[in-house]
Amino acid sequence: VQLQASGGGTVQAGGALRLSCAVTGSISRIVAVGWYRQTPGKQRELVARIDPVGITTYGDSVKGRFTVSRDIAKKTSYLQMNSLEPEDTAVYYCDVAVLLTDSNTAIERGQGTQVTVSS
Repeated sequence: VQLQASGGGTVQAGGALRLSCAVTGSISRIVAVGWYRQTPGKQRELVARIDPVGITTYGDSVKGRFTVSRDIAKKTSYLQMNSLEPEDTAVYYCDVAVLLTDSNTAIERGQGTQVTVSS
């Protein structure tokens, strides 16, 4: 099972980016997804989460600006980030809980994608 995170880049404040986290390999489906971010010297911070029944949770600093979603058929999660601020600059990671084809579950972590917001 592999995760491929993409969509990062450099954008001006007020702009938008959409991150993707695609899962490949022998999985039946995505169960839950967590998006996190980290900057040097700081702890990993929860950005957004979508649980097995589709309920979403957001970190206080991104509420109203970011939206997490998942496409079950494409085995992909998305993080739509609007009204970006310089404080959103970080490496963004996705953690995905998956149901494997052998009926076991696993949690996989993506390699991270850099988001830089310039003022």
